Amino acid sequence: MFVDSVELKLSSGKGGQGCSSFRREKFVPKGGPDGGDGGRGGDVWFVVDKNTDTLSHFKGKNHLKAQNGRPGQPRKCAGKTGESIYIRVPPGTQVVDAKTGEVLLDLTEDGQKVKFLKGGKGGLGNVHFRSSTNQRPTYAQPGKPGEEREVRLELKLIADVGLVGFPNVGKSTLISRVSNAHPEVANYEFTTLTPKLGVVAIDEFRSFVMADIPGIIEGASDGKGLGIEFLKHIERTKTLLLMIDAANYRDVTHQYEALKHELARYSAELAKRPFAVALTRIDALQDEEVNEKMRQLLESLGLAPNSALDSYGCDERYLGYGGGEATDGPLFVMPISSVAGINMKSLVFALSDVVGKES
Repeated sequence: MFVDSVELKLSSGKGGQGCSSFRREKFVPKGGPDGGDGGRGGDVWFVVDKNTDTLSHFKGKNHLKAQNGRPGQPRKCAGKTGESIYIRVPPGTQVVDAKTGEVLLDLTEDGQKVKFLKGGKGGLGNVHFRSSTNQRPTYAQPGKPGEEREVRLELKLIADVGLVGFPNVGKSTLISRVSNAHPEVANYEFTTLTPKLGVVAIDEFRSFVMADIPGIIEGASDGKGLGIEFLKHIERTKTLLLMIDAANYRDVTHQYEALKHELARYSAELAKRPFAVALTRIDALQDEEVNEKMRQLLESLGLAPNSALDSYGCDERYLGYGGGEATDGPLFVMPISSVAGINMKSLVFALSDVVGKES
């Protein structure tokens, strides 16, 4: 089960009570105070672990608490330190204050380890309070309380390429063809209900991570459909691939403009993110129809078809555009078919070059 947001109450351990005791031994008539210190309370740590990819293991857990320190013991023996808790989260997790919405931690690097709450200090035993005027102190300090905080964990997937498009435009089919991901593929809208990550292998030494985001509809930035819930996962992707369905009842230009509009309304930064465009499901149309759709799309972008994608081995039957340098427009526009395998390798190589430049 994919879970990308949970609310938790976190508490570090309370310090142990200092001990008040006196040495009682045969032949030692004036042993004096010998109470030990209480142990320190356990800390709360966050650890980033790339072997986890969801927050589902926190479901049903409302309060995570470190162990309290143990009380001090006679003979100046200190109490045992409470055990700390280590909260393992996937890369891309943000720790947000549940009350104020302030981002307290942004955990992105695998192996990152951060102390979040410090355990309370143990109280001093009565041995510390003896003096020339108070040779029999009975007072020992109580342990200091631990820290407590209510937080919300927000997971934002980290990927090199994020697939963005209307429902049922072929995002899941594409990621299943070019990566090791196996999302559900079906001929109805909103087949994908949760984001999926897949590793696209170029060769033995090169690869990149692709994210399949649930379909975005018009009004997603206002909370319609599933888009608003998962648009946040696009925030951490280096490059966006806008997927325009050539066989859809929506006009290709309308699809492009609607997607750009929703991204811009959700985040001004997303609107500036480098992106490419894939004209999908071209196997459902005649070659002439595909090229007409491509001309229509490029014309609306103020671009002209060129041969810049030929170096990637694109199918010569279809028009395309390779922009080269990142500008306000797309890095490239390529017609593809995941089902028929048209331009699949070309798309992977083009995206690999784009990711390489962005790294």
